[in-house]
Amino acid sequence: MSDEAPAYEHLKVEREGHIAVIEFDRADKLNAFTTQMLRDITAILRGFEAGGDVRVCILRGSGRAFSTGADLGELVHAGPFDVLQSNRDWIAMYNAIETVPFPVIAQVHGYAIAGGTETTLACDLVIASDDAKLGLAEIKVGVIPGAGACVRLTRWVGRAQAKEILMTGDLIPADEAKRLGLVNRVVPREKLEEETMTLARQIASRSPLAIAAAKRAVNVGSELDLEKGIEYVLREFALLFATEDKVEGMSAFLEKREPNFKGR
Repeated sequence: MSDEAPAYEHLKVEREGHIAVIEFDRADKLNAFTTQMLRDITAILRGFEAGGDVRVCILRGSGRAFSTGADLGELVHAGPFDVLQSNRDWIAMYNAIETVPFPVIAQVHGYAIAGGTETTLACDLVIASDDAKLGLAEIKVGVIPGAGACVRLTRWVGRAQAKEILMTGDLIPADEAKRLGLVNRVVPREKLEEETMTLARQIASRSPLAIAAAKRAVNVGSELDLEKGIEYVLREFALLFATEDKVEGMSAFLEKREPNFKGR
């Protein structure tokens, strides 16, 4: 990988072809997010979107953890009106993760607690190492997740499981997180980066237009009632028939060769 972005105080950004990696680089604080980190991640993702060259983005943490969520030093004396405003930065970051036209993969190791798990809930795919521990532990400091996790978690695992996770604040080992549907794959710690990159390269080799359509079909279409959702996905499907990638993909299949998708 090669560096491809301006320097950020607590982030590293790297590129390998169409794959981008954003690494949380605050290992001494277990990658707890500062407000500036949230704003920078949002700006980076929107920059990738505008550039049009990124097909997959990986989020990962340095050191011993993915992230332990918010830096409580910024919040301990905050009042209701303060957090109403400050949490808009978290919401904006999650909105960027969910709406950029490429998959965002969470590469999780060690602790992914509170805002760490909340971040994975906004991602498209989650690959965890066998030492990973997830959990929404906000209840232990007298609050609840405030940037959408209560809603996203319920849609992922159902009301009963969501309430137990939120009300106990207990940590969830990687294998249990996979059973609950919070994680796509669990791999040995030493293979985490390799397995994540293998998946990213596979997705990056597909048509970026079809991948973007698939992301919207799930994120948007599944939130509509059945009839409207099916109609929404039908339109996404039909629009792909106006693309060069559709012609290339079907031609490559008929000619028994690998397709070369251009994203147009």
